[in-house]
Amino acid sequence: MNHDKEFVIRLSGLDLGQVIDGLEARADAWRQTATYLETGEAPDGFVIEECSDSEEANGLVENYRRILRSLMQQQTEQRDR
Repeated sequence: MNHDKEFVIRLSGLDLGQVIDGLEARADAWRQTATYLETGEAPDGFVIEECSDSEEANGLVENYRRILRSLMQQQTEQRDR
């Protein structure tokens, strides 16, 4: 699959909210993993994601945040149409 190709995907407001919630949860899991790998500390019940090091975990956090920014920007731009 060409990773540079852009897609237009239509979702209801509810479905978009669910996608955003899921991506926020994944970003948080990777952020907590990075923190654990850097400090050795983690909240109770936290499950460490599988990765090589905190740099990789932080990179994944940034990828999720980039996707979230894009979705939320599009949501804002289309909200009042």
